[in-house]
Amino acid sequence: MQQVVFGAALGLCLTPWASPPLALALGLILAQTVGNPFTSQTKRLTKYLLQFSVVGLGFGMNAHAALQAGKEGILFTVVSVVGTLGLGYLVGKWLGLGRHVVHLISCGTAICGGSAIAAVGPVLRAKDEEMSVALGTVFVLNALALFAFPPIGHALALTQNQFGLWCAIAIHDTSSVVGAAAAYGTQALQVATTVKLARALWIIPVSIGTALAFRQQGVKVQVPYFILGFIAAMLVNTYVPAVRPLAPLLTHLAKIGLTVTLFFIGAGLSVRVVRAVGARPFVLGTVLWVVISVSSLYVILQSV
Repeated sequence: MQQVVFGAALGLCLTPWASPPLALALGLILAQTVGNPFTSQTKRLTKYLLQFSVVGLGFGMNAHAALQAGKEGILFTVVSVVGTLGLGYLVGKWLGLGRHVVHLISCGTAICGGSAIAAVGPVLRAKDEEMSVALGTVFVLNALALFAFPPIGHALALTQNQFGLWCAIAIHDTSSVVGAAAAYGTQALQVATTVKLARALWIIPVSIGTALAFRQQGVKVQVPYFILGFIAAMLVNTYVPAVRPLAPLLTHLAKIGLTVTLFFIGAGLSVRVVRAVGARPFVLGTVLWVVISVSSLYVILQSV
């Protein structure tokens, strides 16, 4: 029965009627009712499917427009990353949380959610429980953001550029950033994806800084190579005219891949995962998320 329900929901996600928010909602409903019969498989596939989807989205973008979007977002990125890490340290200390959990949640909020946590965790030599708490916190808030941001954007009459910037700065995971931006519009999607991936490159200096701050020696820093694939796809689409006829198909497949990714993420958020987070880590994650969302929105409305 579980397999049949899972297969039917997955099949719906492959159709044109499925949007990223709907896919996430289907996954969440599945996780809270019949359960996910393929938990280990979907968890493993999510990472690679997201990376391939992000690279595919590059075939729908122009390098010149992306460069302009990156320039606009760089100052927001620097200030928000440094500010979030500093605020996370202070709030985490006030809540009496362990340094590892505080740093993981702060990195996930500041950079790119689960990807940042997965990269920084081994550098930190974090325990499995600490990783689970941090990932659970970020994934729950990601789900909320995917549903909440588009209606807020429309209510405030944000432009495509403003909404794309806001998504890239205030939503944790790349999957939810792209999902929310895609629901808002094509230009918002291009801006959000470019700025978010530029932000994801902060994984490297933050991982190095983590090793130094926590005095960890002999650790390996993970490089997000899929970002290079995204850049390569964007350059090919811009400067190789022969590829352009294939671009719409590749972009369409990438969006389907993203929709399935969000379904897998939702299907992994069972009640057990949510309960395992605990109150204090969730308070930390919520405070950081609200502060970065409100402050970045205010700055964007005033300056963009």
